[in-house]
Amino acid sequence: MEVVIVPDAAAGGDIIAEAMAALLRRKPDALLGVATGSTPLPVYTALAARVHDGAVDASRARVCQLDEYVGLPTGHPESYRSVVLREVVEPLGLSPESFMGPDGAADDVQAACEAYDAALAAAGGVDLQLLGIGTDGHIGFNEPCSSLASRTRIKTLTEQTRIDNARFFGGDIAAVPHHVITQGIGTILEARHLVLLATSEGKAEAVAATVEGPVSAVVPASALQLHAHATVIVDEAAASKLKLAPYFRATYASKPAWQGL
Repeated sequence: MEVVIVPDAAAGGDIIAEAMAALLRRKPDALLGVATGSTPLPVYTALAARVHDGAVDASRARVCQLDEYVGLPTGHPESYRSVVLREVVEPLGLSPESFMGPDGAADDVQAACEAYDAALAAAGGVDLQLLGIGTDGHIGFNEPCSSLASRTRIKTLTEQTRIDNARFFGGDIAAVPHHVITQGIGTILEARHLVLLATSEGKAEAVAATVEGPVSAVVPASALQLHAHATVIVDEAAASKLKLAPYFRATYASKPAWQGL
């Protein structure tokens, strides 16, 4: 696992955007796995800027979701499909056909989960999966004690998660769905490159447990230690609990420029 400590969220977003751009130059039809929330927004802003400046051609890129609410009507503005279309697909100038996601409005949710897992495999697998991390170490909606071998499946949101997400639904917790579809940890680990971005002091404990702690279902993100190509990018605040921070700084400073992420 490579750990990169950056000054702030914008710097982290720029590094990841360049990694995505480099991937698209090598593989124009690469499948990019994207996350929602505020943390990855600097990544999407920086990548869109490169596209608009002509630094990279993203016209053949494909995008796939990490998770989705269950039960929201198609086109609901707070469905993760709508969020990804709004924050990633449209700014990059991609067509809706370039986008893949699970069907959270399906009558048979279990079948929808299995279908999405199969669709990712049929698409050739995810080339780069961007991840955020929760304060409890969750990735996607894989809460603590999720199986490290889990596949795309339905999960029940905790009451605290629904309270946290109510701000996206006008403050009305009753409007927040009780269930989501999420890629499982086993599914996530099949991506060729995993990139986790964490910012703010509130994520420091989770980052330290992920990077320097044991691999444990109690900290789902620690499964990244098992991956052949995992990169963790953190700002100074999120890196504040890392015992090996000096080592991580030294190794990244000495890294050959041609190697990239």
